[in-house]
Amino acid sequence: MLRVAVVGSGPSGCYTAQSLVQRDPDVRVDVLDRLPCPYGLVRYGVAPDHEKIKSLQGNLRTVLEHDRVRFLGGVAVGGPGGIPVKRLRELYHAVVYCVGAATDRQLGIPGEHLTGSWSATEFVSWYSAHPDAVTQDFLRGVRSAVVIGVGNVAVDVTRMLVRDAGELRPTDMPQGALEVLAASGVTDVHMVGRRGPTQARFTTKELRELGGLPGTEVTVDAEELALDPGFADLAALAAVQRRNAEVLRDWAAAPPRNADRRIHLRFFLRPVEVLEEDGRVAAVRFERTAPDGHGGVTGTGRFEDVPAQLVLRSVGYRGVPLEGLPFDVASGTVPHLEGRVVRDGVASPGEYVAGWIKRGPTGVIGTNRPDAKETVTSLLADAPALVSQPVPEDPLPALREVGIEPVPWPGWLSIERAEAELGARLGRNVVKLADWDALLGAARSV
Repeated sequence: MLRVAVVGSGPSGCYTAQSLVQRDPDVRVDVLDRLPCPYGLVRYGVAPDHEKIKSLQGNLRTVLEHDRVRFLGGVAVGGPGGIPVKRLRELYHAVVYCVGAATDRQLGIPGEHLTGSWSATEFVSWYSAHPDAVTQDFLRGVRSAVVIGVGNVAVDVTRMLVRDAGELRPTDMPQGALEVLAASGVTDVHMVGRRGPTQARFTTKELRELGGLPGTEVTVDAEELALDPGFADLAALAAVQRRNAEVLRDWAAAPPRNADRRIHLRFFLRPVEVLEEDGRVAAVRFERTAPDGHGGVTGTGRFEDVPAQLVLRSVGYRGVPLEGLPFDVASGTVPHLEGRVVRDGVASPGEYVAGWIKRGPTGVIGTNRPDAKETVTSLLADAPALVSQPVPEDPLPALREVGIEPVPWPGWLSIERAEAELGARLGRNVVKLADWDALLGAARSV
Protein backbone atom coordinates (compact mmCIF):
# COMPACT_ATOMS: atom_id res chain seq x y z
CA MET A 1 0.00 0.00 0.00
CA LEU A 2 1.65 3.18 -1.23
CA ARG A 3 0.81 6.17 1.00
CA VAL A 4 1.42 9.62 -0.45
CA ALA A 5 0.99 13.12 0.95
CA VAL A 6 0.26 15.89 -1.54
CA VAL A 7 0.91 19.32 -0.03
CA GLY A 8 -1.44 21.84 -1.62
CA SER A 9 -5.01 21.39 -2.85
CA GLY A 10 -4.97 23.72 -5.84
CA PRO A 11 -5.06 22.45 -9.43
CA SER A 12 -1.54 21.00 -9.38
CA GLY A 13 -2.19 19.16 -6.10
CA CYS A 14 -5.55 17.81 -7.22
CA TYR A 15 -4.24 16.72 -10.61
CA THR A 16 -1.34 14.98 -8.87
CA ALA A 17 -3.74 13.10 -6.58
CA GLN A 18 -5.97 12.26 -9.55
CA SER A 19 -3.08 10.87 -11.58
CA LEU A 20 -1.90 8.77 -8.63
CA VAL A 21 -5.24 7.08 -7.95
CA GLN A 22 -5.89 6.54 -11.64
CA ARG A 23 -2.56 4.86 -12.28
CA ASP A 24 -2.11 2.86 -9.07
CA PRO A 25 -5.15 0.97 -7.70
CA ASP A 26 -3.55 0.57 -4.28
CA VAL A 27 -2.27 4.08 -3.58
CA ARG A 28 -3.81 6.17 -0.80
CA VAL A 29 -3.41 9.95 -0.99
CA ASP A 30 -3.77 12.58 1.72
CA VAL A 31 -4.09 16.08 0.26
CA LEU A 32 -2.87 18.57 2.87
CA ASP A 33 -3.54 22.29 2.78
CA ARG A 34 -2.58 25.11 5.14
CA LEU A 35 -6.06 26.57 4.69
CA PRO A 36 -9.27 24.86 5.83
CA CYS A 37 -10.60 25.34 2.28
CA PRO A 38 -9.49 23.47 -0.84
CA TYR A 39 -8.89 24.54 -4.46
CA GLY A 40 -6.04 27.03 -4.05
CA LEU A 41 -6.02 29.81 -6.64
CA VAL A 42 -9.25 28.55 -8.19
CA ARG A 43 -10.95 29.71 -4.97
CA TYR A 44 -8.63 32.55 -4.05
CA GLY A 45 -7.16 33.79 -7.33
CA VAL A 46 -9.94 33.71 -9.92
CA ALA A 47 -12.00 36.89 -10.13
CA PRO A 48 -15.47 36.42 -8.60
CA ASP A 49 -17.21 37.42 -11.84
CA HIS A 50 -15.48 34.64 -13.79
CA GLU A 51 -17.97 31.94 -12.96
CA LYS A 52 -16.92 29.61 -15.79
CA ILE A 53 -13.35 29.33 -14.52
CA LYS A 54 -14.52 29.08 -10.92
CA SER A 55 -16.72 26.17 -11.98
CA LEU A 56 -13.51 24.14 -12.28
CA GLN A 57 -13.93 23.64 -8.55
CA GLY A 58 -16.43 20.94 -9.48
CA ASN A 59 -13.71 18.96 -11.28
CA LEU A 60 -11.30 19.34 -8.36
CA ARG A 61 -14.05 18.39 -5.95
CA THR A 62 -14.49 15.05 -7.73
CA VAL A 63 -10.82 14.30 -7.08
CA LEU A 64 -10.99 15.19 -3.39
CA GLU A 65 -14.12 13.05 -2.92
CA HIS A 66 -12.45 9.95 -4.38
CA ASP A 67 -12.56 7.04 -1.96
CA ARG A 68 -8.75 6.77 -1.91
CA VAL A 69 -8.15 10.51 -1.48
CA ARG A 70 -8.51 12.34 1.83
CA PHE A 71 -8.54 16.12 2.27
CA LEU A 72 -6.88 17.43 5.43
CA GLY A 73 -7.18 21.20 5.71
CA GLY A 74 -5.55 23.44 8.30
CA VAL A 75 -2.26 21.53 8.05
CA ALA A 76 0.76 23.81 7.68
CA VAL A 77 4.03 22.27 6.56
CA GLY A 78 7.36 23.80 7.55
CA GLY A 79 7.80 27.02 9.49
CA PRO A 80 6.25 28.07 12.82
CA GLY A 81 3.25 25.97 13.81
CA GLY A 82 3.71 23.60 10.89
CA ILE A 83 4.81 20.01 10.74
CA PRO A 84 8.49 19.87 9.75
CA VAL A 85 9.31 18.59 6.27
CA LYS A 86 11.54 15.90 7.74
CA ARG A 87 8.77 14.64 10.06
CA LEU A 88 6.19 14.64 7.26
CA ARG A 89 8.51 12.49 5.17
CA GLU A 90 8.54 9.94 8.00
CA LEU A 91 4.75 9.67 7.93
CA TYR A 92 4.36 8.85 4.23
CA HIS A 93 6.16 6.79 1.62
CA ALA A 94 6.31 9.89 -0.56
CA VAL A 95 5.48 13.59 -0.34
CA VAL A 96 4.64 15.76 -3.35
CA TYR A 97 4.89 19.52 -2.78
CA CYS A 98 2.38 21.51 -4.85
CA VAL A 99 2.65 24.78 -2.96
CA GLY A 100 2.54 27.16 -5.91
CA ALA A 101 4.10 30.62 -6.01
CA ALA A 102 2.85 32.41 -2.93
CA THR A 103 4.23 35.91 -3.35
CA ASP A 104 4.68 38.52 -6.05
CA ARG A 105 7.62 40.01 -7.88
CA GLN A 106 8.87 43.44 -6.87
CA LEU A 107 9.42 46.47 -9.10
CA GLY A 108 12.60 47.51 -7.29
CA ILE A 109 11.92 51.25 -7.60
CA PRO A 110 11.83 54.09 -5.04
CA GLY A 111 8.48 54.56 -3.32
CA GLU A 112 7.27 51.06 -4.14
CA HIS A 113 6.22 50.46 -0.54
CA LEU A 114 4.49 53.75 0.18
CA THR A 115 1.02 53.68 1.70
CA GLY A 116 -1.34 53.05 -1.20
CA SER A 117 1.11 50.88 -3.15
CA TRP A 118 0.25 47.19 -3.13
CA SER A 119 0.78 44.03 -5.08
CA ALA A 120 -2.09 42.83 -7.24
CA THR A 121 -1.84 39.60 -5.25
CA GLU A 122 -2.84 41.46 -2.08
CA PHE A 123 -5.76 43.14 -3.81
CA VAL A 124 -6.97 39.86 -5.31
CA SER A 125 -6.69 38.13 -1.92
CA TRP A 126 -8.84 40.87 -0.38
CA TYR A 127 -11.72 40.65 -2.84
CA SER A 128 -11.42 36.84 -2.92
CA ALA A 129 -11.78 36.56 0.90
CA HIS A 130 -8.42 34.93 1.57
CA PRO A 131 -8.14 34.66 5.38
CA ASP A 132 -4.60 36.08 5.29
CA ALA A 133 -5.67 39.15 3.31
CA VAL A 134 -5.03 42.61 4.70
CA THR A 135 -8.19 44.26 5.94
CA GLN A 136 -7.28 47.82 5.01
CA ASP A 137 -9.57 49.85 2.82
CA PHE A 138 -7.69 49.89 -0.48
CA LEU A 139 -9.95 52.47 -2.11
CA ARG A 140 -10.40 55.21 0.50
CA GLY A 141 -9.92 58.55 -1.24
CA VAL A 142 -8.88 56.92 -4.50
CA ARG A 143 -9.95 58.61 -7.74
CA SER A 144 -7.16 57.43 -10.03
CA ALA A 145 -5.35 54.09 -9.90
CA VAL A 146 -2.32 52.74 -11.75
CA VAL A 147 -2.02 49.03 -12.50
CA ILE A 148 1.50 48.12 -13.56
CA GLY A 149 1.48 45.07 -15.82
CA VAL A 150 -0.39 43.83 -18.88
CA GLY A 151 -1.25 40.22 -18.09
CA ASN A 152 -4.58 38.63 -17.23
CA VAL A 153 -4.21 39.40 -13.51
CA ALA A 154 -3.70 43.07 -14.38
CA VAL A 155 -6.84 42.94 -16.52
CA ASP A 156 -8.76 41.31 -13.66
CA VAL A 157 -7.86 43.92 -11.05
CA THR A 158 -8.48 46.73 -13.55
CA ARG A 159 -11.95 45.35 -14.25
CA MET A 160 -12.74 44.93 -10.57
CA LEU A 161 -11.75 48.54 -9.85
CA VAL A 162 -14.42 49.90 -12.20
CA ARG A 163 -17.05 47.14 -12.25
CA ASP A 164 -20.48 48.17 -10.99
CA ALA A 165 -21.13 46.70 -7.54
CA GLY A 166 -24.61 45.60 -8.62
CA GLU A 167 -23.01 43.25 -11.15
CA LEU A 168 -20.85 41.74 -8.40
CA ARG A 169 -23.70 41.19 -5.97
CA PRO A 170 -24.62 37.74 -7.41
CA THR A 171 -21.01 36.54 -6.99
CA ASP A 172 -19.42 35.00 -3.88
CA MET A 173 -17.39 38.15 -3.15
CA PRO A 174 -17.17 38.84 0.60
CA GLN A 175 -19.68 41.40 1.82
CA GLY A 176 -17.05 43.81 3.12
CA ALA A 177 -15.25 44.01 -0.22
CA LEU A 178 -18.56 44.42 -2.07
CA GLU A 179 -19.52 47.36 0.13
CA VAL A 180 -16.14 49.03 -0.35
CA LEU A 181 -16.37 48.68 -4.13
CA ALA A 182 -19.94 50.00 -4.08
CA ALA A 183 -18.73 53.17 -2.33
CA SER A 184 -15.65 53.56 -4.53
CA GLY A 185 -14.92 56.92 -6.14
CA VAL A 186 -12.48 55.52 -8.71
CA THR A 187 -12.98 57.20 -12.07
CA ASP A 188 -9.72 56.42 -13.89
CA VAL A 189 -7.58 53.30 -14.06
CA HIS A 190 -4.31 53.34 -16.00
CA MET A 191 -3.06 49.85 -16.96
CA VAL A 192 0.54 50.27 -18.05
CA GLY A 193 3.10 48.04 -19.77
CA ARG A 194 6.78 48.74 -20.33
CA ARG A 195 6.74 47.01 -23.71
CA GLY A 196 4.37 47.07 -26.66
CA PRO A 197 0.85 45.69 -27.00
CA THR A 198 1.89 42.73 -29.17
CA GLN A 199 4.11 41.58 -26.28
CA ALA A 200 1.36 41.85 -23.65
CA ARG A 201 0.37 38.64 -21.85
CA PHE A 202 -3.39 39.15 -21.63
CA THR A 203 -5.73 36.96 -23.65
CA THR A 204 -8.22 38.43 -26.11
CA LYS A 205 -11.24 37.20 -24.16
CA GLU A 206 -10.04 38.95 -21.01
CA LEU A 207 -9.13 42.08 -22.93
CA ARG A 208 -12.53 42.36 -24.64
CA GLU A 209 -14.30 42.19 -21.28
CA LEU A 210 -12.94 45.64 -20.49
CA GLY A 211 -14.84 47.07 -23.44
CA GLY A 212 -18.16 45.65 -22.25
CA LEU A 213 -18.29 47.21 -18.80
CA PRO A 214 -21.35 49.47 -18.33
CA GLY A 215 -20.57 53.14 -17.77
CA THR A 216 -16.91 52.65 -18.64
CA GLU A 217 -14.90 53.49 -21.73
CA VAL A 218 -11.49 52.20 -22.76
CA THR A 219 -8.96 54.64 -24.19
CA VAL A 220 -5.90 53.62 -26.20
CA ASP A 221 -3.24 55.97 -27.55
CA ALA A 222 -2.86 55.34 -31.30
CA GLU A 223 0.65 56.82 -31.21
CA GLU A 224 1.74 54.21 -28.66
CA LEU A 225 0.35 51.44 -30.86
CA ALA A 226 2.31 52.82 -33.79
CA LEU A 227 5.56 52.44 -31.80
CA ASP A 228 5.08 48.65 -31.82
CA PRO A 229 6.82 47.05 -34.84
CA GLY A 230 4.17 44.30 -34.78
CA PHE A 231 1.52 46.75 -35.94
CA ALA A 232 3.32 47.18 -39.26
CA ASP A 233 2.06 43.76 -40.38
CA LEU A 234 -0.71 42.30 -38.21
CA ALA A 235 -1.03 39.28 -40.51
CA ALA A 236 2.45 38.17 -39.48
CA LEU A 237 1.53 38.00 -35.79
CA ALA A 238 0.48 34.91 -33.88
CA ALA A 239 -3.29 34.51 -33.58
CA VAL A 240 -3.67 35.85 -30.02
CA GLN A 241 -1.37 38.79 -30.67
CA ARG A 242 -3.23 39.65 -33.88
CA ARG A 243 -6.64 39.53 -32.19
CA ASN A 244 -5.38 41.67 -29.31
CA ALA A 245 -3.93 44.18 -31.75
CA GLU A 246 -7.19 44.39 -33.65
CA VAL A 247 -9.17 45.05 -30.47
CA LEU A 248 -6.74 47.76 -29.37
CA ARG A 249 -6.70 49.37 -32.81
CA ASP A 250 -10.51 49.57 -32.82
CA TRP A 251 -10.54 51.19 -29.37
CA ALA A 252 -7.89 53.70 -30.42
CA ALA A 253 -10.04 54.74 -33.38
CA ALA A 254 -13.31 55.02 -31.41
CA PRO A 255 -14.58 58.53 -30.54
CA PRO A 256 -14.74 59.51 -26.84
CA ARG A 257 -17.91 58.42 -25.03
CA ASN A 258 -17.60 60.71 -22.00
CA ALA A 259 -18.35 57.79 -19.69
CA ASP A 260 -18.26 58.10 -15.90
CA ARG A 261 -15.27 55.79 -15.64
CA ARG A 262 -12.26 55.35 -17.91
CA ILE A 263 -9.69 52.60 -18.43
CA HIS A 264 -6.51 53.92 -20.03
CA LEU A 265 -4.38 51.21 -21.69
CA ARG A 266 -0.81 52.52 -21.94
CA PHE A 267 2.30 50.97 -23.48
CA PHE A 268 6.04 51.63 -23.74
CA LEU A 269 6.18 53.17 -20.26
CA ARG A 270 8.56 51.85 -17.60
CA PRO A 271 7.92 52.74 -13.93
CA VAL A 272 10.93 54.40 -12.33
CA GLU A 273 9.49 55.87 -9.11
CA VAL A 274 6.32 56.05 -7.06
CA LEU A 275 5.91 59.68 -6.00
CA GLU A 276 4.51 60.62 -2.61
CA GLU A 277 2.57 63.36 -0.93
CA ASP A 278 2.14 63.38 2.86
CA GLY A 279 3.56 59.86 3.02
CA ARG A 280 1.06 58.39 0.54
CA VAL A 281 1.11 57.53 -3.14
CA ALA A 282 0.46 60.61 -5.29
CA ALA A 283 1.66 59.59 -8.75
CA VAL A 284 3.86 57.18 -10.68
CA ARG A 285 6.77 58.46 -12.74
CA PHE A 286 7.31 56.52 -15.97
CA GLU A 287 10.10 56.64 -18.50
CA ARG A 288 9.07 56.37 -22.13
CA THR A 289 10.64 53.29 -23.70
CA ALA A 290 11.23 52.32 -27.32
CA PRO A 291 11.78 48.98 -29.07
CA ASP A 292 15.45 48.00 -29.11
CA GLY A 293 15.17 45.85 -32.22
CA HIS A 294 15.81 42.62 -30.31
CA GLY A 295 12.42 42.07 -28.67
CA GLY A 296 13.15 44.28 -25.68
CA VAL A 297 12.93 47.99 -24.94
CA THR A 298 15.33 50.75 -24.05
CA GLY A 299 14.83 53.97 -22.12
CA THR A 300 14.50 57.25 -24.01
CA GLY A 301 15.17 59.70 -21.18
CA ARG A 302 11.67 61.18 -21.48
CA PHE A 303 9.39 60.96 -18.46
CA GLU A 304 5.69 61.19 -17.65
CA ASP A 305 3.96 61.42 -14.26
CA VAL A 306 0.57 59.73 -13.95
CA PRO A 307 -1.45 60.92 -10.91
CA ALA A 308 -2.71 58.10 -8.71
CA GLN A 309 -3.74 57.42 -5.14
CA LEU A 310 -3.49 53.65 -5.60
CA VAL A 311 -0.76 51.58 -7.29
CA LEU A 312 -1.13 47.86 -7.93
CA ARG A 313 1.88 46.02 -9.32
CA SER A 314 1.06 42.95 -11.38
CA VAL A 315 4.41 41.82 -12.74
CA GLY A 316 4.29 38.13 -11.89
CA TYR A 317 4.15 35.62 -9.06
CA ARG A 318 7.15 34.14 -7.31
CA GLY A 319 7.72 30.98 -5.30
CA VAL A 320 8.93 31.22 -1.70
CA PRO A 321 11.24 28.87 0.19
CA LEU A 322 9.63 26.15 2.28
CA GLU A 323 11.66 25.45 5.41
CA GLY A 324 13.32 22.08 5.03
CA LEU A 325 13.31 21.98 1.21
CA PRO A 326 16.08 23.14 -1.12
CA PHE A 327 15.28 26.31 -3.06
CA ASP A 328 16.70 28.03 -6.11
CA VAL A 329 16.51 31.75 -5.39
CA ALA A 330 17.13 32.76 -9.00
CA SER A 331 14.13 30.87 -10.41
CA GLY A 332 11.95 30.83 -7.29
CA THR A 333 11.52 27.06 -7.59
CA VAL A 334 12.59 23.84 -5.88
CA PRO A 335 15.41 22.13 -7.81
CA HIS A 336 14.16 18.89 -9.33
CA LEU A 337 14.75 16.21 -11.92
CA GLU A 338 11.52 15.19 -13.65
CA GLY A 339 9.69 16.13 -10.46
CA ARG A 340 12.15 14.48 -8.04
CA VAL A 341 13.45 16.99 -5.49
CA VAL A 342 17.21 17.39 -5.87
CA ARG A 343 19.35 17.94 -2.79
CA ASP A 344 23.05 18.68 -3.28
CA GLY A 345 22.86 17.47 -6.85
CA VAL A 346 21.18 14.15 -6.03
CA ALA A 347 17.50 13.17 -6.24
CA SER A 348 16.06 12.90 -2.73
CA PRO A 349 14.12 9.63 -2.23
CA GLY A 350 10.41 10.15 -1.64
CA GLU A 351 10.33 13.94 -2.20
CA TYR A 352 8.69 15.44 -5.26
CA VAL A 353 7.31 18.71 -6.65
CA ALA A 354 4.60 19.66 -9.12
CA GLY A 355 3.03 22.89 -10.35
CA TRP A 356 4.47 26.39 -10.06
CA ILE A 357 6.97 25.52 -7.33
CA LYS A 358 8.39 23.01 -9.83
CA ARG A 359 8.35 24.95 -13.10
CA GLY A 360 7.72 28.57 -12.10
CA PRO A 361 4.49 30.59 -12.51
CA THR A 362 3.81 29.77 -16.15
CA GLY A 363 0.95 28.32 -18.16
CA VAL A 364 -2.76 28.08 -17.49
CA ILE A 365 -4.71 25.82 -15.13
CA GLY A 366 -4.67 22.97 -17.64
CA THR A 367 -0.87 23.11 -17.86
CA ASN A 368 -0.80 21.47 -14.45
CA ARG A 369 -2.16 18.18 -15.82
CA PRO A 370 0.87 17.08 -17.87
CA ASP A 371 3.16 18.61 -15.26
CA ALA A 372 1.54 16.46 -12.53
CA LYS A 373 1.68 13.35 -14.74
CA GLU A 374 5.43 13.75 -15.21
CA THR A 375 5.96 13.92 -11.44
CA VAL A 376 3.64 10.97 -10.79
CA THR A 377 5.50 8.91 -13.41
CA SER A 378 8.74 9.50 -11.50
CA LEU A 379 7.09 8.71 -8.16
CA LEU A 380 5.54 5.45 -9.34
CA ALA A 381 8.84 4.38 -10.89
CA ASP A 382 10.42 4.87 -7.45
CA ALA A 383 7.53 3.18 -5.59
CA PRO A 384 9.06 -0.31 -5.19
CA ALA A 385 11.91 1.18 -3.15
CA LEU A 386 9.70 3.65 -1.31
CA VAL A 387 7.20 1.13 0.08
CA SER A 388 9.97 -0.67 1.93
CA GLN A 389 9.99 2.26 4.36
CA PRO A 390 7.68 1.62 7.31
CA VAL A 391 5.06 4.35 7.81
CA PRO A 392 2.17 4.63 10.26
CA GLU A 393 -1.23 3.25 9.26
CA ASP A 394 -2.68 6.73 9.82
CA PRO A 395 -0.64 9.93 10.28
CA LEU A 396 -3.41 11.80 12.16
CA PRO A 397 -2.15 10.91 15.65
CA ALA A 398 1.31 12.22 14.72
CA LEU A 399 -0.20 15.46 13.44
CA ARG A 400 -2.16 15.90 16.63
CA GLU A 401 0.99 15.31 18.68
CA VAL A 402 2.44 18.53 17.26
CA GLY A 403 -0.78 20.48 17.88
CA ILE A 404 -2.34 20.19 14.43
CA GLU A 405 -6.04 19.30 14.29
CA PRO A 406 -6.82 18.83 10.59
CA VAL A 407 -10.07 20.01 9.00
CA PRO A 408 -11.47 16.95 7.22
CA TRP A 409 -13.75 17.01 4.17
CA PRO A 410 -16.94 17.24 6.29
CA GLY A 411 -15.44 20.37 7.88
CA TRP A 412 -15.07 21.93 4.44
CA LEU A 413 -18.66 20.98 3.61
CA SER A 414 -19.71 22.74 6.80
CA ILE A 415 -17.89 25.89 5.60
CA GLU A 416 -19.78 25.64 2.31
CA ARG A 417 -23.09 25.46 4.19
CA ALA A 418 -22.15 28.44 6.36
CA GLU A 419 -21.32 30.49 3.26
CA ALA A 420 -24.64 29.57 1.67
CA GLU A 421 -26.47 30.55 4.87
CA LEU A 422 -24.59 33.86 5.03
CA GLY A 423 -25.56 34.59 1.43
CA ALA A 424 -29.22 33.86 2.20
CA ARG A 425 -29.17 36.24 5.18
CA LEU A 426 -27.69 38.99 3.03
CA GLY A 427 -30.13 38.44 0.19
CA ARG A 428 -27.32 37.21 -2.06
CA ASN A 429 -26.13 33.83 -3.29
CA VAL A 430 -23.15 32.16 -1.63
CA VAL A 431 -20.95 34.69 0.20
CA LYS A 432 -17.44 33.73 1.24
CA LEU A 433 -16.34 33.79 4.87
CA ALA A 434 -13.38 36.14 5.01
CA ASP A 435 -11.42 35.42 8.19
CA TRP A 436 -9.79 32.53 10.02
CA ASP A 437 -12.13 32.56 13.03
CA ALA A 438 -15.25 32.36 10.86
CA LEU A 439 -13.81 29.59 8.67
CA LEU A 440 -12.55 27.46 11.56
CA GLY A 441 -15.71 28.08 13.56
CA ALA A 442 -17.79 26.79 10.67
CA ALA A 443 -15.46 23.84 10.09
CA ARG A 444 -15.55 22.78 13.76
CA SER A 445 -19.34 23.00 13.89
CA VAL A 446 -19.68 19.59 12.20
